[in-house]
Amino acid sequence: MPDLKAVETLDPGEAAAELERLAGEIAEHDRRYHERDAPTISDAAYDALRRRNAAIERRFPDLVRTDSPSLRVGAEPSAKFAKIRHALPMLSLDNAFSDEDVVDFARRVRRFLALDDDAPLAITAEPKIDGLSLSLRYEDGRLVSAATRGDGAVGEDVTRNALTIDDIPHRLSHARPAVFEVRGEVYMTHADFAALNAGLAGTAETDDGADEDDGEPAPGKVRQFANPRNAAAGSLRQKNPEITRSRPLRFFAYAWGEVSERPGDTQSEVVEALGRMGFRTNLQPHAGAQPLMRRFETVEGLVEHYRRIESQRATLGYDIDGVVYKVDDLGFQGDLGFVSRSPRWAIAHKFSAEQATTIVEAIDINVGRTGKLAPLARLKPVTVGGVVVSNVTLHNEDYIAGRDAEGEPIRGGRDVRVGDTVVIQRAGDVIPQVVDVAEGERGPEPFRFPDHCPVCGSKAEREINPRTGRPSSMRRCTATLTCPAQAKEGLKHFVSRNAFDIEGLGQTFVEALFDAGLVKQPADIFRLPVEPLKTLIEERALALRLANEAEEDAALAAKGLAPKTRGKRKAYDYTKATRNLVDGIDARRSIALDRFVFALGIPEIGETTAKALARSFPDVPAIEAAARAAFADQPGEAWSRFLAIPKIGEGTMERLATVTPEELADPEFDPARSERLRLNSAQRLSLRERYTEAAERRAALAEAVEARPGPAYEVLAGLPDVGPVAALSLARFFAEAHNREAVAALLAAGVETEAPARPVTAGSPVAGQTVVFTGTLEKMTRIEAKERAEALGAKVAGSVSKKTDLVVAGPGAGSKLTDAQKHGVRVVSEDEWLDMIGTG
Repeated sequence: MPDLKAVETLDPGEAAAELERLAGEIAEHDRRYHERDAPTISDAAYDALRRRNAAIERRFPDLVRTDSPSLRVGAEPSAKFAKIRHALPMLSLDNAFSDEDVVDFARRVRRFLALDDDAPLAITAEPKIDGLSLSLRYEDGRLVSAATRGDGAVGEDVTRNALTIDDIPHRLSHARPAVFEVRGEVYMTHADFAALNAGLAGTAETDDGADEDDGEPAPGKVRQFANPRNAAAGSLRQKNPEITRSRPLRFFAYAWGEVSERPGDTQSEVVEALGRMGFRTNLQPHAGAQPLMRRFETVEGLVEHYRRIESQRATLGYDIDGVVYKVDDLGFQGDLGFVSRSPRWAIAHKFSAEQATTIVEAIDINVGRTGKLAPLARLKPVTVGGVVVSNVTLHNEDYIAGRDAEGEPIRGGRDVRVGDTVVIQRAGDVIPQVVDVAEGERGPEPFRFPDHCPVCGSKAEREINPRTGRPSSMRRCTATLTCPAQAKEGLKHFVSRNAFDIEGLGQTFVEALFDAGLVKQPADIFRLPVEPLKTLIEERALALRLANEAEEDAALAAKGLAPKTRGKRKAYDYTKATRNLVDGIDARRSIALDRFVFALGIPEIGETTAKALARSFPDVPAIEAAARAAFADQPGEAWSRFLAIPKIGEGTMERLATVTPEELADPEFDPARSERLRLNSAQRLSLRERYTEAAERRAALAEAVEARPGPAYEVLAGLPDVGPVAALSLARFFAEAHNREAVAALLAAGVETEAPARPVTAGSPVAGQTVVFTGTLEKMTRIEAKERAEALGAKVAGSVSKKTDLVVAGPGAGSKLTDAQKHGVRVVSEDEWLDMIGTG
């Protein structure tokens, strides 16, 4: 929806223009929802359009259009069905969105009926089924016609289809009135919906009642349904009744149209009679519990029942989108009558279209490419925002527990357990999330997050951030190169452009090699058996050719043409293709050390850090030795925790670490007041705020000194462009035996590393400068430009700051060019850059 002015600020011209726009927009959404069974916006967004329209009409009653949405119900019946005119209109209901709206509804009813506040007024409350409205006409007890709502006055004749639904009796039980129109909702349960979509995915069945201009699949393709409501509507509105018969449709009865003899004087009595006639109603017990349709004499009772039904949504097995309130006395209903498109005696109290309540049936742990253990809640399926949600992310270990590793409550944490009743939210296209847990309906046991990888059994550790001293909220499998869950994506990274970049071996083919069992870890690439490799290449080429031919034939068939006649296929030399790939692999048996390190896919080790390591160590064994020594010398949690105190940096920690055992044993010694330690006032205050007593400060400092890092860790973390986070990640990588074995296997397979060329700084015009490339480079690739700049001693950055010395801007330069101008950084073109470095 475009940005809108407040209704109070609109002038008549603006109001008329907006009412015209809203009339067309809402009419299109009505057509898609009622006629095409393919809505393109959520219920909440649709309701917002209608509320906006109603608000403008209230302020400008003279501008109400003849095609106003407030005067219209549903949409025009589809031309593919015969028409049936309803004896009595099938109207819509006004909506309530808050408890206050329900209070206003009851107040309006009393005012219209001239009832005192203490006069009895019974109102029924029942679930609002989210399906397709249907009117069934019985004459002398026999079903003679069935019609959809249509535009409220005229509906679509779906009689033959309705006769196939088991819940709809062909003849009424007990009563045999001359005329009796039963009205209700055709729907589909969650379980039946899931089974239907699964079946459609495995067949070539198409929805033959669908319109071709509305996003339907091409011939031979299968349309799966977005939610049970669309499935029910699409299944009922079929030209072929046999398709409808094959679909698991159900029917709830809750109202009536024309009747020759009414079997009761209240809403409750007539609905009870519908049950005796053979229909399923909400007055019948649900799952052995009380009926979902209840009668109340207070607004408080109505709202309480609304809350009760909302909490039961997950257990119903079908979709509801609110609770309908109706004045029970039919005499009162007659007095109240109707206004425009809805009755005065009823209202629908809608649930949030973006939220739903459901049950956590299981919590699964998935392992991602980088080894992160990602928890996923398996839910009892529920429709949220027009989409069926059956699982939702639980983010991380702390989110599930509701507390961090130190036991402190975290913002947004939920203590989610298997068996919990939870509120799920999905606003627009946002990924569904848990927004609340029902306190009274908890699972029996807190979820225990695994400390070993569920895929490979290796340790799954929570890393300690050396900068904050706090454990990460994410657990990670330590077997980076050999864990099956990480291996496929790790292999794709291994052959990526900035890593080994093997000619002819792209990520798709690596995936095929992995699936075929030929490559499970990087070393396998360098010992591929030739014959199985040739067979795989041949099979993939044949499959691709057949797929292309099938696509060509389908395109011809869509035009009514015969399939293409093909002669003998040209022979292809797969031996040569295999040899070329093997040669491409052999060419990478010698590779720059930084590319080798980057290809390992170690968390926190990007290209810049890999280059820094390659500048500091001669080969892989040297890096491994330094990493394993650093692992043994890594800081303990107490050191990192003390370092994370505000204002306490590395330099301050070095001074604090000089405290002697005698000082720590002295009850008069206070680190926050010691003149020898040279803390400034801000550091002293920060230390006192963290630990209020001197004894606490001494104890915390003693633990920190005991846990201080050793020299091997400090050397590795102190390297330029490495730092403590990358150093710790590298140390943990080589501490895992699986990773060391995978690296050793690479070296044993004949892979050798080359020391990087030292930057040419003598006479270089850009040595020591920070350079940023932006826009399109026309004479070299971005990677070539970066490597050339680094070879000349420049540092290539990804963003522009005040410390940037030079920006090289090509066509299409965007925000980086703007930042350069803001900071006064020199900007040159690609040609000027090439002239500057002497290669123009």
